[in-house]
Amino acid sequence: MQPVMNQQFNAPKALQKYGTVSQRLPIGLDEKTRQQSVNQLNQLLADTMTLRDLYKKHHWQVVGPTFYQLHLLYDKHYEEQSTLVDTIAERIQILGGVAIAMAPDVAELTTIPRPPRDREEAPVQVSRLLEAHQIILKNCHEYAKAADDAGDDGTNDVVVSDVMRTNELQVWFVSEHVVDTPLVRAE
Repeated sequence: MQPVMNQQFNAPKALQKYGTVSQRLPIGLDEKTRQQSVNQLNQLLADTMTLRDLYKKHHWQVVGPTFYQLHLLYDKHYEEQSTLVDTIAERIQILGGVAIAMAPDVAELTTIPRPPRDREEAPVQVSRLLEAHQIILKNCHEYAKAADDAGDDGTNDVVVSDVMRTNELQVWFVSEHVVDTPLVRAE
């Protein structure tokens, strides 16, 4: 058996354009509702992928007296964010949309500020993570209400039960590293 190479050069048109929804699955929602939810979920997906990657960056680069605790915490949160990425993308597909998937698309769409390539001190990492969580959580409140108002209970459930609750719990764990007298202080 020989693999057929270079099929992308003679491929027919795309099965579905990004930014559109199809009614492939009979889920009882009109096109306008599905389109609104897909747009909001793709934004949430881009921000969640960015937060996930921010956790991995900090996992690799953390230093200092709290290294071990933060190294483990960041990796745990990375895994939890990875699970959310899959959950959000699957909801987009269920709604008949096309989920973003590639780093350049995420970078273009995310509202979370890009961190420097440099290694930063732990207090700066913690602050950066809390800011990213806050961005996602603010959007969650807006998106959950919009989905509820539109009758999209499935999207509302994903946003509230999965994304919001996971992020709130992670905020609690990360914010416990913000203390009046830190072991280290960013200069």
